[in-house]
Amino acid sequence: MSRNDASAAGLFELHGQVALVTGAAQGLGLAIAQALAAQGAAVVLADRDGARCKAAAAELREAGHDALAVCCDVSQPADVARLAEAALAWRGRLDTLVCNAGIPGPAGPLAEAGDEDWRRVFEVNLRGAARLASALLPAMAGQGGGSVVLMSSIAGLRGNKGLGLYGLSKAALAQLARNLAVEWGPQGVRVNAVSPGLIRTPLSTGLLGNEAFMQQRLALTPLRRVGEPHEVAGVVAMLASCAGGFISGQNLVVDGGTLVSDGQ
Repeated sequence: MSRNDASAAGLFELHGQVALVTGAAQGLGLAIAQALAAQGAAVVLADRDGARCKAAAAELREAGHDALAVCCDVSQPADVARLAEAALAWRGRLDTLVCNAGIPGPAGPLAEAGDEDWRRVFEVNLRGAARLASALLPAMAGQGGGSVVLMSSIAGLRGNKGLGLYGLSKAALAQLARNLAVEWGPQGVRVNAVSPGLIRTPLSTGLLGNEAFMQQRLALTPLRRVGEPHEVAGVVAMLASCAGGFISGQNLVVDGGTLVSDGQ
């Protein structure tokens, strides 16, 4: 089934597709890999934690899915090159790329962040995604198209006094999605960003345990709850499928309404 002739029943199917998800050993990345696999995609899971990544891929295979684990630190150009080569060689094609690997960076005012903090956050969160996209987009275009999803954050859409570098890098990712969408759209490649709000993942454990913060955040969130990983993963799966076939250059916010709330 091509991307252009899907029936209503098959809008979200990914059978025959191959996907690559970075930062896939836990949290959102793992949920995304699971969602793509559940829709029929063969999935390459990449993470700098090789042991945990292998365990996640093994669990997918035990559940009857096709999965491969690759250890990769996206801040290292050589690792990115090896990952791109391995992903393309595995099943001979790549249909979906999800750049999810990221780090929060230091907490506190921007003026307190050192040069190494700036370098590390942007190397992982932005340059890693840009390098991987550059390595894989030509092959995706050559096979007739594909879908790229860059995992941004609502921290890149609002002021942030606690994780400023993280917010800056995530804002840059959303702009990267727009730029790549314009560059590669004529060759059938769609590129979008997804910006989650507060989601129940290991990265947010500290915030979830902060009663004062949670009271304030939930009061600002119309749905009055924290998001779940599968609710973000479902949006990514949609963007990978025929259902998302005419969406490109967008930043889809998945935050329970936090950004639009007036706090009432």
